[in-house]
Amino acid sequence: MGNSYAGQLRSARFEEVLHNSIEASLRSNTVVPRPVFSQLYLETEQLFMQDGRTFNDDEEDEDGSESNSPPIPYQMKPPPDGCCTTDGFCQAGKDLRLSSLASENLDVPPGFMPVGVKSPSLPDNLLVCAVDRRFLPDERGRNALLGFSGNCLGCGEKGFRYFTEFSNHINLKLSTQPKKQKHLKYHLYRNNQGMLVKGAPICWRGNDVRIRQIRASLSEGHLTLDERPSNPALANPALANSALAHPSHTAGSATGSHAEPQTADAPTTLINGNHTAASSIAQPPLSQSGPGRPSVTGPPTNAGPPKKRHKGWSPDSSANTLTECAGKSAQSSLSLSTLSVTSVITNGARSETTAVQSSSRGSASQLSPPEVSVTVPDQLLHTCRLQPVIFKGHGPLPQLTGNTNDVLISSLLQSCYLSSQTLPRVYQHYGPSPIQPLSAEMQILLTVYYLVQLGTEQVPLIEDLEQIFMRSWRESHLSEIRQFQQSQTQGTQGRHYGIEVPASLPGLPQHLSLPPQSQQPLTPSQLPWLAQLAASSCGEGVVVLGEDVKSLAQGLLQMFSRLVDGRFENTNYVVIIVTSPGQETQSCVVVTGKHQCRALAESMFSPNEGLKEISHQLHTGAAQELIHYCNSLGQDGNMDFLLDSASVEHEASPPSSSRALAEEKTPKTTNSPKDRPSPKDLQTSSLKDTPSPKETASSPKTPCLEYRVEWREVRPIQLAVARKLLSHVCAIADSSTQNLDLGSFNRVSFLILVPPSEVSFQQTVLHLWSSGVLQELGSSEQEFASQREAERYVVKMDQSAQSRIDKLLQEAQSNSYTLYILVHDHAHWDISSTFYSSTDGSLGLVDRLLNSRQVKDATNILILHVTSFPFALQTQCTRISPYNEIHWPSAFSNDVDLYHERTRYFGVSELLESTRSGSSLPLMRYDSSFESMTSTLEERFPKLHSAVIRTTVLVQQYCVALMAASGKISSSHNLHKHTSVETMEIVQSLLTAVQQCPTRHGHMVLLRIPSLALAAWAHRRLSRVRRQLGMEDSFEIILGNPSQALTIGQTFTDQIKIWLKIQDAEWVPHTYLELEALPCILILSGTEPLGESLPRSLKYCDLRVISCSYLQRTTLEQELGLAAYLVKAESRPPHDPGPGSDLIESDPEKLSSTDNEEEEAQENGDSPSQSSQSVQPCPDSKTVDPLPSRITTSPNVPKETLDNVQSPSKAQVQLQPQTSSQSYFQTTPNFQSQPQVQGYPHVQLISQQQTQLQGQSQPVSQTNIQSYNQTATQQQPASQPQNPSKSASSDSSSPRASSPNLSCSWARGLSRPPSVLLPRALYDIITASDSSGLPRCTSFLPHISVAWASSFRPLLSKMMTCTEQSLYYRQWTVPRSYHMDNSNRTEGRTDNFHPRRLLLSGPPQVGKTGAYLHFLGLLSRMLIRLMEVDIYDDEDIHCTAEAEGVQYHPPNAPWPNTEVIKTMPFDYTVHDPKYDDISIVYCPGFKPRADGNPVRQEDVYLRRRTSRIKLSKYAAYNTYHHCEQCHQYLGFNPRYQMYESTLHAFTFTHLLLGEDIQLYFIIPKSKEHYFSFSQPGGQLESMRLPLTSDWSPDCIKSPIFTPTTGRHEHGLFNLYHAMDGASHLHILVVKEYEMAVYKKYWPNHIMLVLPTVFNGAGIGAAHFLIKELSYHNLELERSRRVEGGSPSVDVWPFIILADDSCVMWNAVDNDKLSCPAERAVSLKQVLQHMEACPDLAQYGLCGIRKWNSRGVTGVKQWEPFSRGHVHDFLLLNVDRSQNVQYDQNRFTCHDVDFTLRLHSAGLLVCRFNNFSVMKKQIAIGGYRAFIIKTKMTDVSTSVGPSQYICAPDSKHLFLASPAQLLLEKYLQHTSQKLFPLSTKNYTHPVLSVDCYLNLGPEVTVCFVSSRPHCINISTAGLLFSGLLLCFPDTFVTSGFLKKFTFLKGATLCVISADRSSLRQTVGRLELEEQWRFRLSDEFQTANAKEDRPLFFLTGKHI
Repeated sequence: MGNSYAGQLRSARFEEVLHNSIEASLRSNTVVPRPVFSQLYLETEQLFMQDGRTFNDDEEDEDGSESNSPPIPYQMKPPPDGCCTTDGFCQAGKDLRLSSLASENLDVPPGFMPVGVKSPSLPDNLLVCAVDRRFLPDERGRNALLGFSGNCLGCGEKGFRYFTEFSNHINLKLSTQPKKQKHLKYHLYRNNQGMLVKGAPICWRGNDVRIRQIRASLSEGHLTLDERPSNPALANPALANSALAHPSHTAGSATGSHAEPQTADAPTTLINGNHTAASSIAQPPLSQSGPGRPSVTGPPTNAGPPKKRHKGWSPDSSANTLTECAGKSAQSSLSLSTLSVTSVITNGARSETTAVQSSSRGSASQLSPPEVSVTVPDQLLHTCRLQPVIFKGHGPLPQLTGNTNDVLISSLLQSCYLSSQTLPRVYQHYGPSPIQPLSAEMQILLTVYYLVQLGTEQVPLIEDLEQIFMRSWRESHLSEIRQFQQSQTQGTQGRHYGIEVPASLPGLPQHLSLPPQSQQPLTPSQLPWLAQLAASSCGEGVVVLGEDVKSLAQGLLQMFSRLVDGRFENTNYVVIIVTSPGQETQSCVVVTGKHQCRALAESMFSPNEGLKEISHQLHTGAAQELIHYCNSLGQDGNMDFLLDSASVEHEASPPSSSRALAEEKTPKTTNSPKDRPSPKDLQTSSLKDTPSPKETASSPKTPCLEYRVEWREVRPIQLAVARKLLSHVCAIADSSTQNLDLGSFNRVSFLILVPPSEVSFQQTVLHLWSSGVLQELGSSEQEFASQREAERYVVKMDQSAQSRIDKLLQEAQSNSYTLYILVHDHAHWDISSTFYSSTDGSLGLVDRLLNSRQVKDATNILILHVTSFPFALQTQCTRISPYNEIHWPSAFSNDVDLYHERTRYFGVSELLESTRSGSSLPLMRYDSSFESMTSTLEERFPKLHSAVIRTTVLVQQYCVALMAASGKISSSHNLHKHTSVETMEIVQSLLTAVQQCPTRHGHMVLLRIPSLALAAWAHRRLSRVRRQLGMEDSFEIILGNPSQALTIGQTFTDQIKIWLKIQDAEWVPHTYLELEALPCILILSGTEPLGESLPRSLKYCDLRVISCSYLQRTTLEQELGLAAYLVKAESRPPHDPGPGSDLIESDPEKLSSTDNEEEEAQENGDSPSQSSQSVQPCPDSKTVDPLPSRITTSPNVPKETLDNVQSPSKAQVQLQPQTSSQSYFQTTPNFQSQPQVQGYPHVQLISQQQTQLQGQSQPVSQTNIQSYNQTATQQQPASQPQNPSKSASSDSSSPRASSPNLSCSWARGLSRPPSVLLPRALYDIITASDSSGLPRCTSFLPHISVAWASSFRPLLSKMMTCTEQSLYYRQWTVPRSYHMDNSNRTEGRTDNFHPRRLLLSGPPQVGKTGAYLHFLGLLSRMLIRLMEVDIYDDEDIHCTAEAEGVQYHPPNAPWPNTEVIKTMPFDYTVHDPKYDDISIVYCPGFKPRADGNPVRQEDVYLRRRTSRIKLSKYAAYNTYHHCEQCHQYLGFNPRYQMYESTLHAFTFTHLLLGEDIQLYFIIPKSKEHYFSFSQPGGQLESMRLPLTSDWSPDCIKSPIFTPTTGRHEHGLFNLYHAMDGASHLHILVVKEYEMAVYKKYWPNHIMLVLPTVFNGAGIGAAHFLIKELSYHNLELERSRRVEGGSPSVDVWPFIILADDSCVMWNAVDNDKLSCPAERAVSLKQVLQHMEACPDLAQYGLCGIRKWNSRGVTGVKQWEPFSRGHVHDFLLLNVDRSQNVQYDQNRFTCHDVDFTLRLHSAGLLVCRFNNFSVMKKQIAIGGYRAFIIKTKMTDVSTSVGPSQYICAPDSKHLFLASPAQLLLEKYLQHTSQKLFPLSTKNYTHPVLSVDCYLNLGPEVTVCFVSSRPHCINISTAGLLFSGLLLCFPDTFVTSGFLKKFTFLKGATLCVISADRSSLRQTVGRLELEEQWRFRLSDEFQTANAKEDRPLFFLTGKHI
């Protein structure tokens, strides 16, 4: 620390300024002391080489390069004559020294910053200048512009553009080339006294690496040169990558100090979806010049990259990196278990455990002379029975010599001090008075405060101390922080996770509150007596050595002396403080409490190392003395002797052999099947008074009726989550990134990756098999006849996984149409980087397989991570987008059940609530007697691991409890005192449950022992005791080894098979779920649970042996998750949200809506039963039975009763307000704890006599339970059915619960969650709350593989949703170097997300497996749905019942015969079902049926029947389809260049319109060969047409015209597959205003753009222009052909008019007419067949049949061709139909009108019935989607059809719709009023001349043509009820009308374009002779005059 003189001043002037500054600081009123000494005048860190030589920053910087060559000499430009050349002054003679300008008012322009310049001639001072901040780097050493811009603050000269010029001006007098990176050293700022002082170093990139490494070597607790390990072979340098925490090694750490730049280079974060720069709060500065900064002893390694990079140098080639790489193999077992900064302070560095050797080199400060050493007393561990832990604090720790093995050293506290002083740069330089960090003195005092308030058994937590520091700092600078946050929040969208001030300081009592703001700053001289004053409040618990201590060495010597003398017997902590005048404060903390020292020592092991140590102690026999000690029961004898005597007395039990006893007393480290008693042995013995289970189970006298297996179905909440997963997949597909093309997949395949646990593997296989997903994905039942076949879809993440993944990758490459889903279950288990994976490959597999380049680049592979603890996957370098996270939703919102679940989740939040209710025994508790036993033994056996002691005691208690409960021991009444009440209760419940049930149902007891060696020993010990007590058939003892399959005795297997009614003789249980109701003790081993689900019969979860050392959030919640449960929803009292509920509604503006799914559940509208055809699974959860509906507590009710009837209360402490996802700790506001007794009636207790009737062996507690259950059940109505419970994740059974008397204890227990027993230390941590009101463990580091980005982070908030929690961790955590996401860093980017990666998180056992399995089924159905289409499937309307006897064509005739067609009668009736709401066309032979009121046309989309049909390979597609084959056809995919198009005008004259028509063609370059031009690129002349004689198998001759509007996305214009690759000319006919959007979506299609005047026209105008253009083009082509020498009549005259919804075509098989069937054919086949028809030119119009599902089935007489109306797909002869035009004004029924006029003109109309067209239902756009709008507003109105017309010249609401549309709509809806005589009067139709108009379905229209030589029906003798004349032309004469006869009172309607023509028509046709008109009978459409309304006149026949 400091300069080469170690803090001694160099000049009198300097000393004067120093003392003035200190005096001013002491007189200030600030709360936090700000010593100016170290900030102003001491240099930052030094680098010390191995030879002790010191290089300060300046010397190193001026080296020039890393080579050994001398620096290049530099000659400065000589100064001008007369200039000042004095050091510290500019050439103008003005003083630039900081000491002189500190109090001056300097003119710093906006955008400039004051900077301290280092001058080689003034090493003690800085020169002040102003530099443009754009040319300076940020706190991460980036974003500095090249060049320089600065001002001189002495003389005021401005505008220096070159640093060389500026260095000359300020007289730097350099010997090397001037560089701003070398000499611009420090930021300057003004302190609270207004003095300009030195701030943080400027973070140039060169210095950045050096400073980071120095800080990392300190903060990570690495051994420096004075702490070299004694055993370098045990060093583990790979662990040198944690940001702030110590590594967990055994013996030592290598000297390499490579540190990941995870603090300094923390990338920018994504906050609420906005990509913003990383909050500088998250990036502490790279160096620290604050007070108390200790000197640094750095290793002799390369400190950073050379100034100029040498040829062979790379950024990773430094010595420290090489050292780290060398330690990869040693990392294997530790990569996941390295302790983090938020571990227990206990997680100190094991690296500094054993050898703390002397070093006379490397001490940077003279405060502790390096020659002073401290000798550790001999036999310290033996004398004091503890191993002291020394926490390094401020200043270097002196060298320890002697018996160093008995002392542990940790730098974790020092790291905490440093991180708390490392202020983010934004706070250092904000505002006029920068914010200061805590001083060293304040940190020490706060540390003493914290240690004082700790309990005698409490272990200090670094998280608590860190929060205390942050709280103190925040309160000291509250105003500045709030001011800064307000300025930042104004420009920030979304929630800003800034620094918040907690309501209370955790762990700090009020009487030890922080110094108030009015107090003076804390001085070093005040510190010792203030610390002693604080320590005096706790007696001898904390001792402060400070007043007479002159050095740390002296303090440690005193401490060791007193410790050996026994004066620290009652002292837990010794704080050594050194305060000397003129020197920095130094400190260290020595832990001397026995319990604390043990906990700290054990926590310095990694989890795997701890297990190895346990195995070593068992293998070497170190635990034998403990075991012998525990076997002794004092005056009651020896356990082994008592057991042997019981064994001899028990006749059926063979005497225990000495060999078995020897095995028992010598625990093995491994377990094998040989250690288990054989099934034969198990069956040879039984209790005397208990029948064998086989007899009881096979032929019970009174069988238990409660047991019933109910395999799972999908719960509503699982369905909601599955849908949410599906919506996220669709969102990826719909995004513009095109990372997922769902339309290109036709099937789904998947692979589920599970941890290497055999039970988890079999459990997932069981869920998969029973879910029906395999059958749903298209697999045949024959293929999956066995459950073993499902194992192909599940793989354990072990060495076998590599080949499975490789196989999947090969399949994915070869099957591009299959979407592969990789489900990574239990995703938090293996997140190790491949580079740090273990040698055996057990870790790092996920990184190697799932993060490989092949998987990332495969566009048909989607990864789904599933976990209950997603925190480790939510870092600044995560691969998962926050938009792709799906969180388990809350089942409740404002006490409303959103999903109507029959079960409620009961998680840890409910367990916590049971500890607060106070009215009954909590479900989660600790065993005080067990804790006292273990504490005593831990003091007696200080060298044994606590896990060995605790396991031995626990197993001993179980053995004693079994002996006492069995009744086989004569002195059993005295054995109770040798076990605890809790253990006795567990064993009694286990044994009596079997006796109560006639079928021997029982409970499971979970005994969690992480060490496999201890678990195996416990299994052997308990098995031996059970065997000697003759209880082999009473309950099973199971060893749960993750690497081995589940094995149980044959007797119990037979029991389960009988219960489950399994006939398979080879069946054995593979999962814990299948052990439902089996009485057993499950000893679950393994470092951590691996996703094993437990059955519903779990009653006790005994976690008393789990480690208290590794306090990460994931570790804790994973263990507690074993007790997660689903309870019956019916058991919830009214107005009680029940377990798992959340009372806080999610903020709707959150990043994602995944926190609540209720809207989807409602919108989709289908229940689980409706959505799933087969029974679906609900994995990850458990079946439940209802909790008691009413219960209260009584003083006489035993604890067991209360335990069984525990009901969750309303108040819940939950971390996620929306859901219990990610964590069980959930938050609710306004927490109120209410006793559970309120609102329940009293329990009717039975009398003692009744108790005796139950049997002498039954405990009173069990009887009370039974009595309670009888009472509670009898209160229910007898008629009320008992709903069977659903299972969520356990394949277990559920009780029938129908019997009023529940004699089965297991059935009663299903309604009650299991009880959890915890160690006292964990219980205190979990039940405590932090300052935010959340459980204390939520503030722990989330996972061992991540680190906090900064100490200056806010706490988690109670109000945070799961999404906000994810954002919090994404902002404030960074991955360590061995985390797989550490490699996901991209320079300049943070959104380096995998585009096809999802994360599903939810609490344990809630049903995640069932949700994602159902999602796979939904996804498969959706892909099938994407391959299906809704086809209109209506039967033909107006069909006559009578069958004609004439067969015109043979059924298999390929083409129509022209002569035969002419003899066929024309069918005037319209049969198309889309026209079921139009007027029937009168036909003499037709008799309509009397139908009811038909639905109006507006409702046609709501009532028309559709069928879902799978798309054939010949389907037409919309724009969403883009497969590989049709990419070039579309020309839209971004892989291909957009096709260029040209716009061509085409003009022709039409007599009917009386003016020239100008159309526009948009022709892509690739389609220009279809047109002829005057010259290349010149005027468009015509569209090329083939000759009639032309024929090609791959060509369609007829041009296809498709008029379309409003369907640029949904129109079926992609005919590539429909045409089967044939060449064809396809033209889209679009309106002018839609031209751009159609061109955008269909760039490779030819567009025909209609004139502007047709923008508001209907379909009639489009067909009119198409037909007229085609005829004009036909004439042009004929002329061109004649010029070329071809006959004009040979040009092909046909065009195709196709609707934009035609999707598929079918043909009737002519070969199967006996049983006709349709098959899908290509459009190419249909058109080529029709175009090949002989005499086709004689037909005017051809069409095909509309498809319906009835098809040709049931048709007695099949006619392949017919004459009648054709629709939607027409082959039009434009030559023969030249004189018949479409009505360009029509909006509706234009094709009916055209066909009638075409037939009356004598042209043949033929429909090919052997072909049919399918029309897709498209509810968007189309020519029928016209909206009637008012003239005033542009919105839809509710104006009725009667208002579509009005009287001329009247005031009326004018409408903006076309006049023709209003007229057609009016006639359709009001014709029954206009033609009253025609309503439902088929025999008297309305006569319509030359036009067909729809008059509504109740009116019949008779069409006649006035043209000469026309074909009309015979009207002789027909009386008409009305006459309709629509724009009658000159062919209509009065003589023509007089041919027809009308009823009296018949209605006349004459329509004209204006009033004058209307009157002229009346006069010309002499209508007044037979018709009476009134003035009020004249009307007009409701159009304004400028819109040219239509007029019509009505009259009555006289």
